[in-house]
Amino acid sequence: MVACGRRFGKTETGKILAIERALGGRVVWWISPTYRMAQDVWRSLRATLAGAWTEKNESMREITLPGGGLIRVRSGHDPDALRGSGLDLAVLDEAAYLHPDVWAAAIRPALADRRGEALFLSSPNGRNWFWSLYMRGQNAAQAEWKSWRFPTAANPLIAASEVEAAREHVPERTFRQEYLAEFLDDAAGVFRRVESTATGAPEDGPQPGERIIFGVDWGRDGDFTAIAVIAADRRRLVALERFNEIGWALQRGRLAALAARWGPEAIWAEANSIGGPNIEALQAEGLPVVAFTTTASSKGPLIDGLALALERGDLTLLADPVLIAELQAYALDRLPSGRFRYGAPPGMHDDTVIALALAWHGVQAGSAGISFV
Repeated sequence: MVACGRRFGKTETGKILAIERALGGRVVWWISPTYRMAQDVWRSLRATLAGAWTEKNESMREITLPGGGLIRVRSGHDPDALRGSGLDLAVLDEAAYLHPDVWAAAIRPALADRRGEALFLSSPNGRNWFWSLYMRGQNAAQAEWKSWRFPTAANPLIAASEVEAAREHVPERTFRQEYLAEFLDDAAGVFRRVESTATGAPEDGPQPGERIIFGVDWGRDGDFTAIAVIAADRRRLVALERFNEIGWALQRGRLAALAARWGPEAIWAEANSIGGPNIEALQAEGLPVVAFTTTASSKGPLIDGLALALERGDLTLLADPVLIAELQAYALDRLPSGRFRYGAPPGMHDDTVIALALAWHGVQAGSAGISFV
């Protein structure tokens, strides 16, 4: 069991052992969480071996080496498809993101008749089944199991400055899990220091000459429309509106009335789905609306920016119970691809979280490069 940080060298470690065993005539399987990841490993393995095989089957992703040993690269998305053959070695890549049945129901029985080995390589993913097996390796009474943990910095090819740069740009929880390879409690949320920063009271209007930034997350029926108002120079959330079950025209009217009171420099609004037409209508009325399109690649930096601000005490929040509850419940899951998925738990909302994140993004962006058309 090897828990390691990003860019530690998991794939190279696994390839060394897999090739060594196959050159000794052993049967080796490499199992990755997804088909795409399996393809990436297959290409890397072919490049490393550089033709030093006796047979290669592209459709099976299988290489036979001199001496009769073979390496087959498989996807673990369907555990039942992995049942069958006896194995000498199984390399479970990003094991924390594999279904537990891959190990328990498919791979472990396949190792039994040959008394085979297993190498688990992964970044942590909370305290799931990978963590449970890792802990066996920390128990001297479990002689069949051994475990190690290597942070990213243990790779001598990674400059220390790269790791420190990552620390500055990602939330602490992400850094601890992805770079320090720590097993964190699954209950830990994305945002820290929420209650300690929620000391502000709502205000009625801006102070003379100060910059005001809005963030808007649209909703109508099941979800809420939320509007966060930040006094940029004071780094302070000064107003928060939240409503639903009303038509779009009335929602735009409420936003326009709020803008008339506060005079925002910019209104950062989510452009997805119904956001586009609403933004166009507001811009036609002369409001300084900036469209923000939420995608898998843009949402992470948006949320990370807010998380960092709260961790460092750079933003004061309102003591609003809905906002506090949504921030504390907001969750992060790391996908096998290495990307992160952020969102509210089932049955909860994240409207105020997104509105606040958009407003803070606007504060950080400033006026450079903003276009309101």
